Amino acid sequence: MRRYMAGVISVAALLAVLASPDTGHAASSAVAPGAPGAAATWAPADKHGFGTAAGTASKVWYTLEHGELTEVYYPDLGTPSLRDLQLIVTDGSTFADLERDATTSKVTMPDPHSLTYQQIDTARNGRYRITKTYVTDPARPAVLVDISFQSLTGKPYQVYAYADPSLTNDGMDDSGTCGSSGLLASDGHTASAVISTPGFAQASCGYLGSSDGWTQLRSAFMLKKYPSAPDGNVVETARLKVDGLGHQHATLAVGFGSTTTAAESAATGSLAPGFAAVASAYAAGWHSYLGSLKPPPSLTTSAEQQLYDVSVMVLAASEDKTYRGAFIASPTMPWAWGTGLENPSGAYHLVWSRDLYEMATALLAAGDAGAANRALDFLFDRQQKPDGSFPQNSTVDGTPHWTNVQMDEVSDPIILAWMLRRTNAATYTAHVKPAADYIVANGPVTVQDRWENQGGYSPATIAAEIAGLVCAADIARANHDTASAAAYLRTADTWQQKVASWTVTTNGPLSSSPYYLRLTKDGHPNAGTTYNIGDSGPDGIDQRAVVDPSFLELVRLGVKPATDPVVVNTIHVVDTQLGVSTPSGEFWHRYNRDGYGEQPDGSPWNVGFPAAPPGSPWSSQATIGRVWPIFAGERGEYDLAAGQPANSSLTAMTAVRNDGYLLPEQVWDAFPPSGQSGFPAGTGTFSATPLAWSHAQYIRLAWSITAGHPVEQPSVVACRYTRSCT
Repeated sequence: MRRYMAGVISVAALLAVLASPDTGHAASSAVAPGAPGAAATWAPADKHGFGTAAGTASKVWYTLEHGELTEVYYPDLGTPSLRDLQLIVTDGSTFADLERDATTSKVTMPDPHSLTYQQIDTARNGRYRITKTYVTDPARPAVLVDISFQSLTGKPYQVYAYADPSLTNDGMDDSGTCGSSGLLASDGHTASAVISTPGFAQASCGYLGSSDGWTQLRSAFMLKKYPSAPDGNVVETARLKVDGLGHQHATLAVGFGSTTTAAESAATGSLAPGFAAVASAYAAGWHSYLGSLKPPPSLTTSAEQQLYDVSVMVLAASEDKTYRGAFIASPTMPWAWGTGLENPSGAYHLVWSRDLYEMATALLAAGDAGAANRALDFLFDRQQKPDGSFPQNSTVDGTPHWTNVQMDEVSDPIILAWMLRRTNAATYTAHVKPAADYIVANGPVTVQDRWENQGGYSPATIAAEIAGLVCAADIARANHDTASAAAYLRTADTWQQKVASWTVTTNGPLSSSPYYLRLTKDGHPNAGTTYNIGDSGPDGIDQRAVVDPSFLELVRLGVKPATDPVVVNTIHVVDTQLGVSTPSGEFWHRYNRDGYGEQPDGSPWNVGFPAAPPGSPWSSQATIGRVWPIFAGERGEYDLAAGQPANSSLTAMTAVRNDGYLLPEQVWDAFPPSGQSGFPAGTGTFSATPLAWSHAQYIRLAWSITAGHPVEQPSVVACRYTRSCT
């Protein structure tokens, strides 16, 4: 239990709130009733905007979703500290609208070379239009929201800001004070302040579902003033001095700090120069960043060009500003990750070695070698364990979170070190050699495969292990460790020769010709061994009946040639089993009977949902894994390796961007509710958006098309096994 107000809100601040004017609303009461309020949750994950200043001084990030400001992260990218901020509109007597529910929203980017977003929310009842533009202050931890409110009826309306702080990744222990000077909240560790120019006319604190402003306004069209609401799920509400006629404009600042004084200082300091000045400095930072990179690759359409720039900025924005090199998977909490499965939230706010490798290689291709090197420093200096391995993932400070071992995540840092030419003795001795020795001692089997829910012999993982060992051998030779180099190559060569015998079935039900499996549990691909698919998929599935597009890592990393007959046949099997043609292009599922996605009615995935029994059709599963844009990018890289064009893959990925130019984790496919109203096939699901891996894959594919080959393929591996030396 947090302290009851003591040391959180000063006596002077509380007295100022109690003494603030109360004109135009119901009588005051000092403390809001209904504590602690309804259970705290997080907003949906399909974001349409994501922004932060390009520099490191302002440790605050914002997201946008369906007409409102959603999670704001402070003081790092693993810590959401605001759930949402939106507007309430009422005439004071006959209706009250909550902006998210009552409007249709359109997102634009006023400056395509900056993560500056604008929401245009138009009331479905035709009464008003709200235009909001978002930036963060490059000099302070504050988000600025420039608001223009327009009445479309010729009548004035009352407009309220409705803010739900969820400080330090927990929405149930906040304490708030609310007055015309601002909305303050703290949990004893982190504080927030919402301040307006012009100042607020009225303000009230309350508890979600009992005394919050929306609960009051929708029932009585008036706001009763509660100056304080200690220790609970606090929601703060304040009336803006706008009416849509004579007064149409206001600017909100959401400041953060370790105390309410610091948070208030950040907010007022950001408001002082005016929104235009702060927005100009914010945009200049992103212009400078883009200008420091290589000129963009040759792209066909303006949409591709803008998506490329946004993708680079999204990756840059995904790096923490305190723990440099820590790039998170996504600034979102899809489905149950933000409620029942992990609370406080984690999951996508964590750092995965594999995802970090994907992002670092993309940024390297774009010309940001500094970011790629910081990523490698984070992996080696903060994540790597004494035995040379890496945890499944970690928080942004490097603390292991989930502790399973995935052998591709042990291999990827070695490949990245080779790509960055990090061959110095200290790097080799302290990091590359321990990781390579761990692979030799523990591979090729992996406790978890690429999808983190099954272990065994995975062709994708083995490809990464082989590539990692060949790269490690090259670095060992540069350090005159010929004995280790020979041992690494000997192991890599053996595994390269045996990977087919471990993972290629010749009697499986999906083809009369040999094909790669997702994985085998025992290294015997012709055995009918069964296993659980994972992620709410079914149990008791024959390993010979499960394929995965990830086997193409064998080609991308140079372990097998693109023309290998088993590779070519497996592509046909994968296309038949997992490929889906959508209005946006061709995409693929992760593997047969994947359960990691929404329910057939569009309801969220949940790890606790029961799986369908063996033999049931895929569509009868409790949850269904949809198709992934990253596979379009990976197929494009394969096509290039095979000497074929890959432009259609880039076109497909471009087509699934949303109006904020953000790419999703998954796309609606052929299974219900796809194609129904609200679930258009070929568009992003409610999965993590933006997914940094999707944006990284887009960048790499764009550069690979320009180069004519996969740009992240380690040539030392391809030269050894495929005679393809680029």
